[in-house]
Amino acid sequence: MSSRGTPRTSSSRKIWIFGAIFGVFCALVVVLASGFMVETTNTDEFCASCHVMKPFRSAWKDAVHGGKNRQGFTAQCVDCHLPHGNFVEYLVTKAITGTGDVIHNLTIDGETFDWAANTEANRQDFTYDSACRHCHSNLTGPGLPTGGLLAHRAYLRGEAHKMCTDCHSRVGHKDMLQTVEEFYKRQK
Repeated sequence: MSSRGTPRTSSSRKIWIFGAIFGVFCALVVVLASGFMVETTNTDEFCASCHVMKPFRSAWKDAVHGGKNRQGFTAQCVDCHLPHGNFVEYLVTKAITGTGDVIHNLTIDGETFDWAANTEANRQDFTYDSACRHCHSNLTGPGLPTGGLLAHRAYLRGEAHKMCTDCHSRVGHKDMLQTVEEFYKRQK
């Protein structure tokens, strides 16, 4: 009996070893491919590949967050439009938002869409406080006007039930609505 059991055990062990090596290889490929895809889809060039996003990219390039600042810093779309909590939340939101963006790009007419109403109604749905706070950690720094200091202090204490975009509604895209309107006029 022991002679019969040895080949099966040896064969089973080889299958398990092969399966483990194959599994590790596949996991490595998935992890590397996922990292590559996350990085590839994190750029403004990728976001602006959707036609309806082109004017927003132009407005962003002319704004402080698009590089028009003393530091020369440029935020990418994902720096403001994805949450900066945990990685799973980031990826899930990225997948949902990206899918929605593709669907909107295929289904809405950018020229007739009411961008102003959409911005007012949904601003908090596509800009996250955690994203703002990721870069803007010191909200009470020197040189801040008294009104801003008081508002930020109330926000930090949890007394001002507002989001960053309630007061800073247009910082990410300079003259956004005008840029969108002009873009679609030129498309005619």
